[in-house]
Amino acid sequence: MDKKDISEAQLRGENSLVGHLGIEYLDLTPGHIVARMPVDHRTMQPFGRLHGGASMALAETIGSLGSYLLVKEEGKLAVGIEINANHVRAARSGWVTGTGKIVHQGKTTHVWEIRIEDDEHQLVCISRFTVAIIEPK
Repeated sequence: MDKKDISEAQLRGENSLVGHLGIEYLDLTPGHIVARMPVDHRTMQPFGRLHGGASMALAETIGSLGSYLLVKEEGKLAVGIEINANHVRAARSGWVTGTGKIVHQGKTTHVWEIRIEDDEHQLVCISRFTVAIIEPK
């Protein structure tokens, strides 16, 4: 994928949760997606830490886009069906960067592992996300 693909993905998410959370795509390689999200008023809990739900939104965004890019040429869609996450360290400022790698690419399901790290490359959250591959209606 090239910068045009990143620009198109960024524009598509502009008026959605992706845009509201300030998520930015950095790398869209087949089976490997990197995106970052600011730790600011949009993504923090009232106690001054990154909200766990924001981390999960970043993880789901990465896995959903990653699967969509793998199946779009077949005319299929990718929809999340299960996500889990372990929040292992607080982030209080700066950015968090999520790196998603596909660990299973079947005909009807994909499974992604997404590692979210802070600016010091310390693990903040690790997530596993399962995606259903479906026909559009």
